[in-house]
Amino acid sequence: MHDGLALVHAVRQASWAASTYGTTAVRVALRGGNRLRLGGHEERLVFVVGSPRSGTTFVGGSLGSQPGFVDLGEVPLLKAAVAQLAPLPEEEQAPRVRRILERVRRLALVRRLRGVEQTPEMSYLLRGALRAYPAATAVHIVRDGRDVVCSLLERGWLSASRDGSDDANQPYGAHARFWVEPERREEFARVSDARRAAWAWRRYVTAARAVPERTVELRYEQLVADPEAAADRVTAALGAVPGPLRNAFSAAHGSSVGRWRRELSAEQLADVEAEAGELLAELGYV
Repeated sequence: MHDGLALVHAVRQASWAASTYGTTAVRVALRGGNRLRLGGHEERLVFVVGSPRSGTTFVGGSLGSQPGFVDLGEVPLLKAAVAQLAPLPEEEQAPRVRRILERVRRLALVRRLRGVEQTPEMSYLLRGALRAYPAATAVHIVRDGRDVVCSLLERGWLSASRDGSDDANQPYGAHARFWVEPERREEFARVSDARRAAWAWRRYVTAARAVPERTVELRYEQLVADPEAAADRVTAALGAVPGPLRNAFSAAHGSSVGRWRRELSAEQLADVEAEAGELLAELGYV
């Protein structure tokens, strides 16, 4: 009985993986557009990391639109593997990360372009990813955790009332994720939605700071306030031309900066500060 169920599960997973590789490759190929090229192999990938709702999608898309780059987006097969790979040493993470990304790049015919991977969960595999690609660079987007909490509350991904799952088949809801400290897993499901959101922000930001010597830290608030300076700093680290990225970053809007002042109740703010106040202070947000 158990063997039969295991076989069914394995077949379903294999079917999902095959289908997801195909759809991901088509999406990436379309983004590559007339930049598709055969032959050659670009090793200088960019990993855009940070907490969900920090601006990773905007920055990843902006970088991926630059000449010689392509936005890989969030690669679902990689996202689905993070929980399993995160506890492993980086030397074991690296070949798995590379195998998934190289298959997508090969199928999409974009191996000569600089791939920009923007899955927030890659924050937890950053050492392994940078080991897999020794010429790669990480760009860490840091946003005020209180504003991130507002956005996560709006999405409801960590809410006890949220059903469904994301594109990597990971369920929404209040259950403890792989990144929750083992000794606090039962607590995670009991706290408020605001505290869970702050918990996520704290854990993602901390994880994404693992390799500072190969990481460009970019504050979302600074990107909005001075997109040209932000673009110049990022392109200098990547060895890219600043002009196109200046234009892309200029599309950033600052209406969501400081939204926590309007949207968080005193009780929610207290929960956020109780969970993440130390990191907020360290980063200069309080």
